[in-house]
Amino acid sequence: MPPIKPLLKLDAVSRDFDVSAPWLNRVIEHAPKRYLRAVDGVSLEVTKGETLALVGESGCGKSTVARLAVGLYTPTEGRIEFHGRRMQMIFQDPYASLNPRWRIKKIVEEPIKLLATKQRYEDLLVQVGLSRDDGDKYPHEFSGGQRQRISIARALGGEPDLLICDEPTSALDVSVQAQILNLMAELQRRLGLTYVFISHNLAVVSQIADRVGVMYLGRVVELGAAAGIFSRPRHPYTRMLLDAVPDLEMSGKPRTPVAGEVPNPLAPPPGCAFHPRCPHANERCRREVPAVINLVACHGVEEGRI
Repeated sequence: MPPIKPLLKLDAVSRDFDVSAPWLNRVIEHAPKRYLRAVDGVSLEVTKGETLALVGESGCGKSTVARLAVGLYTPTEGRIEFHGRRMQMIFQDPYASLNPRWRIKKIVEEPIKLLATKQRYEDLLVQVGLSRDDGDKYPHEFSGGQRQRISIARALGGEPDLLICDEPTSALDVSVQAQILNLMAELQRRLGLTYVFISHNLAVVSQIADRVGVMYLGRVVELGAAAGIFSRPRHPYTRMLLDAVPDLEMSGKPRTPVAGEVPNPLAPPPGCAFHPRCPHANERCRREVPAVINLVACHGVEEGRI
């Protein structure tokens, strides 16, 4: 029996952005073009029905991966394969992603009309916990959580196999976050949806993810089942992110957060990009970029020092 193809596959995908000064400035200053590598050789597979979360600090490249997957960016290198029919995206700011001049009916109906499906916009609104009468209102008449529900209803109107969710709860209050996460989990069970969930909040990710990919400066440094990532993190950066999560259970577990910030992506450090912040770094870490071995990219883990 042939192996089942993943719904989404990224194979050594990279993305560069031209951040050069204007042409005339470069001519006067005799300066070359400058490129920023936002995503560096990312390989991922997403299987049907699962939730893969990508986490990391701001600037790590996780949102760029989301935009690459959905086709808003084209990869500079590598290959992206999608074996479903359709995918949709839910953005971070629900107010900015909704046309303020359109009534909710028109916003939710747009993908339905485009795809000539038999769904009704009222049914989609009810499905995400809103009222059928809300179609006559405008986006500014709703709260942040309600606007995100509208964004989800619009995405579902396209009958997607895959939903790319770019920090869909980060602009919401904690209690509203929980409501949206519960809604997304319910929709996944009922409709068989597949999610790629982008977040910097590991507490949120722990509630929804089946697998977690940890990104640092454009690369995936650790990938694995969510239960394993949270109970037995291997990469020092993953441990740092977990140490930043508040210990609400007051377990008394010792915490050693790593200081420092993400390096400038225009001038990344040699070797392992995390070595300036890593308490386990040695000379090899400063000199040699670690390969991904057993789903983690760390010389210390490979050598058994961590």
